[in-house]
Amino acid sequence: MTAPLLIIAAGGTGGHMFPAQALAEAMLAKGWRVKLSTDARGARYTSGFPDAVEVNIVGSATFARGGIAHKLMVPFRILGGIGAAKWRMFRDRPTVVVGFGGYPAIPAMSAAWALRIPRMIHEQNGVLGRVNQLFAKRVDQIACGTWPTDLPGEIEGVHTGNPVRAAVLAHTNAPYIPPGDYPMSILVMGGSQGARIMSDVVPPAIAALPEEIRRNIRVSHQARPEDLARVTEYYESELIQADVQTFFDDVPRRMVEAQLVISRSGASTVADVSVIGRPAIWVPYAGAIRDEQTANARQLVEAGAATLMQEADFEVAPLTAKLTELLSDERGMLKMAQAAAACGVPDATERLVELVDDLAEAGKT
Repeated sequence: MTAPLLIIAAGGTGGHMFPAQALAEAMLAKGWRVKLSTDARGARYTSGFPDAVEVNIVGSATFARGGIAHKLMVPFRILGGIGAAKWRMFRDRPTVVVGFGGYPAIPAMSAAWALRIPRMIHEQNGVLGRVNQLFAKRVDQIACGTWPTDLPGEIEGVHTGNPVRAAVLAHTNAPYIPPGDYPMSILVMGGSQGARIMSDVVPPAIAALPEEIRRNIRVSHQARPEDLARVTEYYESELIQADVQTFFDDVPRRMVEAQLVISRSGASTVADVSVIGRPAIWVPYAGAIRDEQTANARQLVEAGAATLMQEADFEVAPLTAKLTELLSDERGMLKMAQAAAACGVPDATERLVELVDDLAEAGKT
């Protein structure tokens, strides 16, 4: 008897691909076959997928890039991709199809809808992305990584959470040492590409802290390559101990050691912080079209686990005031850490697997 087949359709960013990988690994462990439908950008992330996952590369078709000629060809590329996806599904019919967003998910999700194959989408952010908006009313289930998620009309979603890496799960609800008169760590991150505003505002804000707090501060600061030298030199000139890098390959460890995280509120970062359980200051990316990063931070802010500072308000003096307030409040910071951990969903992958199993059973009837 042939093992059941799961087709995963995901766009070419880590935000889409990392939860897709987690589901792929879990379904393989259950004895399923797994195929991944993505584009050339997404293929860059497939080295982390198990070798047993068959990868199908679809033509990239997005209206967001390229000139007029490229945009005129997009509908034809999408139609061609849908036709190819339907042909592959005719030859090897999947049991369930799951889309994680991004334009490369369109062919497989469209083919699954046309062939009436059980299907689901997983939205990582608190606001549906364009492609997930397109399929929200054409799927059997919507899994929400962030809660609450803004959904259209009468559509309801299921809160699954966003799957996190094994290195994060290993530190679920890690013991928290609140601020005090001893070394304290602040982790500063600006998303996968870094953020200039973090490099402009955070170092002088820390330098302006009262001496009794400042003398204990240790900083791990992610900076853009073009900002690396000036940020490093600034901390050195202010005699603040800081490790400034363009990329940290040990974020979970640094997060565990941190008394406070200052970061963009990307869905995966919010999930990591909540699973580990750390107080945070979120600075949503102002250029996000749907303001999804504000939505991502909503649950933690409302739970009293984090503070939200919009870019327009993220300036040196207000940040210094907020840092002084937080780092002087031992009991309050401990409550924030506990509240963050209470929002974490360490079993997000298992919840996704359960939904896939339910769709597979429903498809048999």
